[in-house]
Amino acid sequence: MRRDSAVDVLFANKEPAVRATYDKVVSSLAKIGPVRADAKKTGIHLVRETAFAGAHPKKAWLDLTIRSDKPIKSSRVRAQKQVSKNRWHQDVRLTSSKDVDDEVVGWLKSTYALAGA
Repeated sequence: MRRDSAVDVLFANKEPAVRATYDKVVSSLAKIGPVRADAKKTGIHLVRETAFAGAHPKKAWLDLTIRSDKPIKSSRVRAQKQVSKNRWHQDVRLTSSKDVDDEVVGWLKSTYALAGA
């Protein structure tokens, strides 16, 4: 995925670790398949055929919203919301690129698969 100035604007006045964390999410997704970053007013939709995750840069962390077909059972999930019969949104706070570990990448792989189904 190429750099996008609309995405870059969302990282202005944020700690460098926030951008590094987002870049790790994107590089992890690039190993799974093609992804488009769709910058919005306060976040970035990560899109395959449909949006499957959202990255929301904050001053010192990145909030990652993961779409899934069932609740994710993990203490790392800060909030969950059932948005339809078979869709859930889960919020995970990432404070450094080290937080983008095998568990988070596994969730991203699952949600990526849903976005192409």
